[in-house]
This record gives sequence, structure tokens and C-alpha cells, in this order.
Amino acid sequence: MGTLLWIIAVVLVIAGILAIVRKQLLWGIVLIVVGLLVGPGGVSIFT
Repeated sequence: MGTLLWIIAVVLVIAGILAIVRKQLLWGIVLIVVGLLVGPGGVSIFT
């Protein structure tokens, strides 16, 4: 389960960075914050 959360978190952060590059600042910030919360290093919403 930890590996799956890690992969999801990385994908969300990368998607957030790409959204910021495409001038979608708010959506990018939301994706990055959600990615950091879901990741095993952050506060997981599943535990």
C-alpha cells in the first residue's frame, strides 16, 4: 500500500508542476498539495 501511495503522490506532484508550467497556477498548486498529503512522507488520508 505504501508503494502505491508513493506512486500516486509522485504522479500528482508531476501533474501539478506541468499544470503550473501551462499557466494553470491554482490547479497546479492543488495537485501538488494533494500529492504531498497523500504521499507516505505526508499525512496520508487513508490511515
